[in-house]
Order: sequence, then structure tokens, then C-alpha cells
Amino acid sequence: MRTDLAASYGEERLPRYTSYPTAPHFSPAVGPDIYAEWLAGLPAGASASLYLHVPFCREMCWYCGCHTQIVRRDGLIAAYQRTLRSEIAQVSETIGRRIKVEHIHFGGGTPTIMAPEAFAELMAAMRHSFFVLPSAEIAVEIDPRTLTSEMVEAMRLSGVNRASLGVQSLDPVVQRAINRVQSYEQTASVVDRLHRAGINGINFDLIYGLPHQTVASCLDTVRRSLELGPDRFSVFGYAHVPDFKKHQRMINEAALPDGLARHDQACAIANALKEAGYVQIGLDHFARPDDAMAVAFEERTLRRNFQGYTTDRGEVLLGFGASAIGHLPQGYVQNQVQIGAYAQSIAAGRLATAKGYGLTDDDRLRADIIERIMCEFSADLGDICARHGAEPEAMLQSAARLKPLISDGIVRLDGDRLAVATDSRFLVRSVAAAFDAHLDPAKQLHSRAV
Repeated sequence: MRTDLAASYGEERLPRYTSYPTAPHFSPAVGPDIYAEWLAGLPAGASASLYLHVPFCREMCWYCGCHTQIVRRDGLIAAYQRTLRSEIAQVSETIGRRIKVEHIHFGGGTPTIMAPEAFAELMAAMRHSFFVLPSAEIAVEIDPRTLTSEMVEAMRLSGVNRASLGVQSLDPVVQRAINRVQSYEQTASVVDRLHRAGINGINFDLIYGLPHQTVASCLDTVRRSLELGPDRFSVFGYAHVPDFKKHQRMINEAALPDGLARHDQACAIANALKEAGYVQIGLDHFARPDDAMAVAFEERTLRRNFQGYTTDRGEVLLGFGASAIGHLPQGYVQNQVQIGAYAQSIAAGRLATAKGYGLTDDDRLRADIIERIMCEFSADLGDICARHGAEPEAMLQSAARLKPLISDGIVRLDGDRLAVATDSRFLVRSVAAAFDAHLDPAKQLHSRAV
């Protein structure tokens, strides 16, 4: 990887392109009534994925960029779970039939903060309102510090088959600086308990660019994580946006690595995982060669949604819970962010949609191009444009940001086929941004490109 390019492009603030257009472009013009129309208009053979957002934690991790709040009283969590169940029934009734579900993902916050019996009831509610396929992937994000044996059993009985563990860093100095002290032993114990319960799909989430983090500490975290044998890794760069996430002000900015140091950390982690036999997938994922995600990458069927890279090929993602985002063929919708406002909407029998975005033909074309770039580091503009009734020449002419990328050797253009140079793949977001007609570089809404 080229450090000169990391210095030139690494400080740009760019989206991660888990959607296009990205969430800052959603507007209140898309509300509950429009969402209801979109749901009722889903094609007869449509299948869906479900995302459930549980916005509660026991303590705040200072690096966190999620919509979450700290709770001590379990009554609030129980009330929220009941609201989720009501929303699930409401959305299913609006669709008007029991559609197939191929993926379920619990995110947060800490989804396993729920009581085990509440989690089981929620899974039962989904199976009642939707036809959850026997082969469905059911994934849960886990904080290893708080997972109980009772919750592991509830997950087993509910059919959970994938767990995503927040590890971030195993360096005690870094952990104290981000208010997330989590021992190796805690993480190892959770992995062992999950395996014994038959939950064998294990993801680890790691972060680079944290305060006091070094290449050496990153490599030590990777080495010890590999001892536990997860089949997937997600490796994210820390996004320091204290103007939007006030708790990030607790982090000492002077202790944050600069762009080149972040670049070195990302390279070191990637190289260590590849040397251990993992396949690098897109921007920030790694998987064992026989894993479904690695197979999808090889077969060029990998997709990207709000959870990152996915094997989910469906066009319908239904989001449940405060701040949850959904994606339908017609566009995007997002629920009320504030838990109280979300709960009031559902209690009143209204969908909790606060804002969204109706896709245009140009949006769909650009979304396809951006997704292929993010998933494959390449895009056949001729093929994609032909499917959308567009001309690749016009698309290239509209991508003014592409010219310096070509001049700097980051992008190769062979006719209508675009490819990101192998040594520049860490700048894939910069390449995708060349096709983003909505991007405003003056607004610092996103994380660093590196």
C-alpha cells in the first residue's frame, strides 16, 4: 500500500457507502404514509431481511458511533421489547401477508441486554408474523462482558447461528482510554460457551485508529484473537466525530494516531489476517476461504447494506426499533431516533417512520456502480449502465473526482471497465465517492477515508 496516497487522500471525510444515497440525505418528506404504501406494494414473491435495533448498554464506550443510551433499570428494556413486538406485527399487517425471511440481525447497543425470556418471545413474534426460513441466518451482536449463560441458552433455542463479538482492542491502555475494559479471558469464555451451544458462526469486530493504539498493539490483538478462531473479522477505522457524538469528547484527541499511523495500523492488521489464511473482502472484512462471505466475494455476489458486507441478496430490509433503517425497492426509511417518540408512534398504531428517501432512476444506477466498487474493487460500467438504460460515457463525464484518481494510478480504466489498483484498495471509498452525486465535501459528516 502506498503511503504517499494515504497522506494525499486519507484525511478526506467520506461515507462508508452502506447505502446510496447515504443517511444524511434522508428527509421527513418520506413518512409513515409513504412507508405504508411501499410495504403494501412489495412484490408477491418478495423475501426480506429483518434488522432489530436495541439501543441500550450498561455503560458507554467512548468510541461508540451508534444510537444507544445507558440504562440501569430493566423495566425500560422490557417495555422496549414489547414495542418491538407491536411494530413487527404492525409492519406484517401493513404488508398484508406473511413474507419469507432469509436473514435476521440484532444490532445495538447491546441486544443481549434483554432478559433471555424476552429475547425468546421476540424471536417467536418474528416467526409468527413472518415465514422465517429454516436456513435463515440469525445473527446477534454481543458485548462479551455482559453475556450470561441463560442468554446463550435462549439464543440456542431461538435458532441463533451467528454471533458478532465486539473486541475492538485487547490492549489494556487502549481499553482504558475508550472506557471499554474487556479481558482476553472474558472474550475466550464467551467463544467457548457459544461453540458449546452450537452457535459456530463467530465474527470479531476490531477497530484501529483508537487513542494510544500502535501497530504493535494492533498486531498483538490480532494474534490473540486468532487463537480463538473466529471465521470472520470486521476491521473498522475509528470515526472521531465529537460534534455529533458528545461522549467522544471524553477521548483525548492528542492520543489519536494521525492519518499515516492509521494507515500503517490498517495495513498491519490486514497483512496479519491474510498471512493467517483469511481472505480480504472489500474494504474492511476478512473471512476464512470456505466461509459463505468469502464464497460470495469469489462469485461476485457479495452485497453491502447497513450492517456492512453481507451475503444477503434480497432487495427488502425491514428495520425495527428506534433509529432503525430499512431499504425497499422504492427507497429508504428510518424510524424515530428518540426512543420515547418511537414508542409513542407504535403505541398509537402508527408506523414510526421519521424520514426517508425515494430513489430515482439515477440513484439506482449510481447505487449499483458504488456497490460493485465497494464489493469487488471494480465495476463494468457498460454492463451496469445497459441494465439501467444509461450510457457509460455520460456517467464517466459526470464523475469529475475520477480524473485525479486515474492520474495517481489509483484507478485503471479499460474501456468501460473500472478497476481499483491492488495497492490502492484501501482508498476504495474515494473511488466510490467519484460516482456520488449527492456528496458535499464541505460537510464533515463522515469518517476519514483511511
